Amino acid sequence: MGDTKTSTGLEPNIAGLLCYVVGWITGLVFFLVEKEDRFVRFHAMQSIVVFGALTVASLILSVIPIIGWILGWLLGILGLVLWVLLMVKAYQGQMYKVKWAGDFAEKHI
Repeated sequence: MGDTKTSTGLEPNIAGLLCYVVGWITGLVFFLVEKEDRFVRFHAMQSIVVFGALTVASLILSVIPIIGWILGWLLGILGLVLWVLLMVKAYQGQMYKVKWAGDFAEKHI
């Protein structure tokens, strides 16, 4: 990464990590603000896709009694694991791709 800064004035790995802090919301903020750095834009878009999908799935499951609540709880654990993993990988400077979301993010940055 070196001395390069993004258009936000942050180091790319810090900006990449911040894309995940509040899920799709910070992903959207960084996607709209960062116009140059592919690394940051990738992590911003991946955050939007992954955590946007998890949010929608969680909302749908929350209205389904019992089984939906159980699946929603399991989805929450998956979301927590992904959240930590993606922040660590971004901080390490890796363009770690979640299988389906990473490919989509790479095509749309």
